[in-house]
Amino acid sequence: MEHYAAPINHLIEELSKLPGIGRKTAQRLAFHILDMKGDQVVRLAQSIVDAKKLIKFCSNCGNMTDKDPCSICGNVKRDKSMICVVEDSRDVAAMERIKEFHGYYHVLHGTISPMDGIGPDEINIKGLITRLNNDVKEVILATNPTIEGEATAMYIARLINPMGIRVTRLAHGIPVGGDIEYADEVTLVKALEGRTQL
Repeated sequence: MEHYAAPINHLIEELSKLPGIGRKTAQRLAFHILDMKGDQVVRLAQSIVDAKKLIKFCSNCGNMTDKDPCSICGNVKRDKSMICVVEDSRDVAAMERIKEFHGYYHVLHGTISPMDGIGPDEINIKGLITRLNNDVKEVILATNPTIEGEATAMYIARLINPMGIRVTRLAHGIPVGGDIEYADEVTLVKALEGRTQL
């Protein structure tokens, strides 16, 4: 351990607990914070406290928000016939960036993962089922293309299919600009399955 004053060591320790932040990066961040002006440090600390205190989950879709319902659920101009199901709030932000989806969202807050002791009751599937009414014509399953994401999508599809609502899955495959020779077998299979007519 470096021989810094105790408050610096404590700051480095706390920063290194953040995901993707190793000890060296935490050290750089700590010294950057120490070099900041006092009012900048106060604003940074206050923004962390405010975010933790003010952010909650939308009672309708489960997205992170500072008001309930969230701005997406509160927008009556959106297409109420479509719900896009995602794993977490970061996925909502990613979908919104492309500006092509105009329906509503439903955030699961995870995926089914028996190895980790996470079953269907531990994620927000019941909330989705209660939202399905006569207005909903399509549910788009936009979980990640992982084993857990695929299992979750299949589970939800089995629940919804008997209701007569169209269930679709985001296409997976070779990314734009990618080379076929470098794609793994699962990616190539998904790309072949998701091919479209030109």
